[in-house]
Amino acid sequence: MRRRPESSSAASKPSSSIHEEEDLSKVDEEVHSNYGVKRPKRSAYVWWALLVLIIQSSWAVHYYQFESMPMPLSADQVGKRGFSEQEAMKHVVALTELGPHPLGSDALDSALQYILAASQKIKKMAHWEVDVEVDLFHAKSGANSLVSGLFVGKTLVYSDLNHIILRILPKYASEAGENAILVSSHIDTVFSTEGAGDCSSCVAVMLELARGISHWAHGFKNAVIFLFNTGEEEGLNGAHSFITQHPWSSTIRMAIDLESMGIGGKSTIFQAGPHPWAIENFAMAAKYPSGQIIAQDLFSFGVIKSATDFQVYKELAGLSGLDFAYMDSSAVYHTKNDKLELLKPGSLQHLGDNMLAFLLQTATSSHLPKGKAMEAGEKAGHETAIFFDILGTYMIVFRQHFANMLHNSVLMQSLLIWSTSLLMGGYPAAVSLALSCLSLILLWIFSLSFSVLVGFILPLVSSSAAPYVASPWLVVGLFAAPALLGALTGQHLGYLILQMYLSRVISKRGQQLSPVVQADLIKLEAERWLFKAGFVQWLVLLMVGNYYKIGSSYLALVWLVSPAFAYGLLEATLTPVQFPKPLKIVTLLISLTVPILISAGMFIRFAGIAIGIVVRFDRNPGSTPEWLGSVLISAYIAVVICLTSVYLLSYVHLSGAKRSIFLATCILFGLSLSAVFFGIVPPFTEDTARAVNVVHVVDTTGGYGENQDPSSYISLFSNTPGKLMKEVEQIKEGFICGRDRVIDFVTFSVKYGCWTYDDTKTGWSKSDIPTLHVASDTKGDDRITQVSIDTKVSTRWSLAINTKEIEDLKLTGDSEELIPLSEKSSIDGWHIIQYSGGRNAPTRFDLTLFWVKNSTHLSRKVEGQGEDQHLLLKLRTDVDRLTPKAERVLMKLPPWCSQFGKSTSPHTLAFLSSLPVDF
Repeated sequence: MRRRPESSSAASKPSSSIHEEEDLSKVDEEVHSNYGVKRPKRSAYVWWALLVLIIQSSWAVHYYQFESMPMPLSADQVGKRGFSEQEAMKHVVALTELGPHPLGSDALDSALQYILAASQKIKKMAHWEVDVEVDLFHAKSGANSLVSGLFVGKTLVYSDLNHIILRILPKYASEAGENAILVSSHIDTVFSTEGAGDCSSCVAVMLELARGISHWAHGFKNAVIFLFNTGEEEGLNGAHSFITQHPWSSTIRMAIDLESMGIGGKSTIFQAGPHPWAIENFAMAAKYPSGQIIAQDLFSFGVIKSATDFQVYKELAGLSGLDFAYMDSSAVYHTKNDKLELLKPGSLQHLGDNMLAFLLQTATSSHLPKGKAMEAGEKAGHETAIFFDILGTYMIVFRQHFANMLHNSVLMQSLLIWSTSLLMGGYPAAVSLALSCLSLILLWIFSLSFSVLVGFILPLVSSSAAPYVASPWLVVGLFAAPALLGALTGQHLGYLILQMYLSRVISKRGQQLSPVVQADLIKLEAERWLFKAGFVQWLVLLMVGNYYKIGSSYLALVWLVSPAFAYGLLEATLTPVQFPKPLKIVTLLISLTVPILISAGMFIRFAGIAIGIVVRFDRNPGSTPEWLGSVLISAYIAVVICLTSVYLLSYVHLSGAKRSIFLATCILFGLSLSAVFFGIVPPFTEDTARAVNVVHVVDTTGGYGENQDPSSYISLFSNTPGKLMKEVEQIKEGFICGRDRVIDFVTFSVKYGCWTYDDTKTGWSKSDIPTLHVASDTKGDDRITQVSIDTKVSTRWSLAINTKEIEDLKLTGDSEELIPLSEKSSIDGWHIIQYSGGRNAPTRFDLTLFWVKNSTHLSRKVEGQGEDQHLLLKLRTDVDRLTPKAERVLMKLPPWCSQFGKSTSPHTLAFLSSLPVDF
């Protein structure tokens, strides 16, 4: 075989140059050998294997923590003293068969009678040494003026409420009756759903718990009270009436509230405290503990806009306790899809087993906290608890003062280590740290920009503003892929800048290294600085969380300490002359094992909840841009990507996987966007429906006295972002859509919707229209006006009072003072009264208005009327009645749509009236 001739360039080299190259090559090999410098090369397949392993591990953690359910048990399996899901499900079936049972309905009366009969049966079958007292409690009228959350600027008034209350206590321990544990939930539903999840499932669990407890209570030291209340859906009125009116309320020492913000799954603690005794005992007793303080943080900061009876127990009664909620399939909340078929098997067993074990432990305890929540002997800030579960099998609980010490200790040690490291490394180390932080900033900027840009343009290329609601996995391609690509792009730019600086530093050292070895050292050093930048990210978050006493700061602690420990154990050296080596794969695995175990499932869980909330995102339909919901979802996913991938991405730059990452993320994004663009994946389905409302409106706003000329029309609007053109096209009832007719429903406004005047004159009469009559008006320095209100056929109404004109007010009904004179809060210049009552609630009221001195009669324009109106009062009355036109529209409503109900929503027939300032 003929030998290949040497190239001309090689042949032309002088012998001295060849010898120099050979010497440098020998030096390179010597450096690599003596100092352990390895070629900065890592297989791309290794990085992809790591990514797949992390994703699979995260999903496995989520599944085991939130999806793995206990086996439903029968009555024979658990005996008299256990909890049986099969028995509890019988109650759910019976309650849901009644259909929707809102306050004032015949179905609610039937539900009350069913629960009363079940309670009497529990009393009859109880242990002979146990007293079971059953009370059908009729609450008097009352006013609920909570000062936080959703109720700022409102007074919630109620009448004719009925509750069923069971008290279980030992016969021969008289002191037990003075110390009680309250377990509470509500029977009523909104008008749009049968309420299998919210909250027939909770009521069923309570009945089965009461049956089991009735065979244990002879050994109790405390009573257990089960409250089945009504009026919760209208503003927590059932809990308020019980706490303020029932004689047993004074004996309660701890409150447990059961709720549902979806349907089924694991019932999770999302609020606890203020005193930590309850959560500490739950952690010790529960069989399948589930709870995350991050949910409490989101709730307290108003990110989750909702309210439960627990607010009444904590704010009004000063009680501590626990607030549970089912959160699976949060998109079905208050829609037709809150139905029995979607209730996951094992859901009731999970909550029942946990609650039974917890009640058995606390009811036999002699250390039940006495007094109100804030009177615990220590400042409330030191008594709050940090809690989170691990895989749904073990719960960690520690108090805030311990968290402060732990966080401060880690912060001090971290700052000391960093300071020492920078002092030893000098100016180059400080600049390298700054540039690694720059790469971190660029990672955040590009990741958020790429993902949020997709969220912004998604409504422009899709038929729906939220095309991923029915198929949440779409967000992986739509938002997570661009976020990962952006994070890599930003970090890579920072990596290149860091390399340039390190190149200059190494060149100035005058070391006799070949360009090849020098380039290798720079890459290895840059990789290490990028990895250490992750420490800085989580260190800053820990500092912020510790300063503001945010309970979920433990996440920053875990993501800081675990990687720092792995790095210190396997990577850090005390010899400054030692050359860097490629980061070990085992370092990354050790770094991420504990953080993934503790937080991965929770991050995925909250992504699912956030996607479900988009269904009811727009509280004032049309008031927010269509893209806002998607932008918030995309921003959340980008934030999670940035927080959790900072360590993993530092391994990319030496692996050669950058090109394959670019191609893979682009392909994934393209496929997801194509599925949305071409309608391959529907945005909503029959089981995950869009929230809409169909309301027959009779409007006399702007008229008064003899000038009232009713305007009748059907209003169609949606709390889910996006236009309604597709829905209207299928209904075909003469609807016109747009923003040129704003409807003020008193508790909210519809700024985009659809309406039709065709065939809307039947189904109501002028005698149904409420009246606002000025009975007397005393003018002077202290002007007082008496207004008579007749709501006619409605026992559910909302009234807005112009606080720019009115300083204070008083409301009476049936000669009973409902709202006394007191300081009233307001929102946008209006104080709102929401009234709800049973069928026997009064419909005539007297309103006394005390004017602001020297009132200027500020004008207010009623949008859609075309002229300035001086409105003093705005009234909406609701009637749960279907007019022929509304019924026809509902029948033609697409299956992917569902009526949506809440305390501020009108029923299917609403009357709008007003009183001008210059009456």
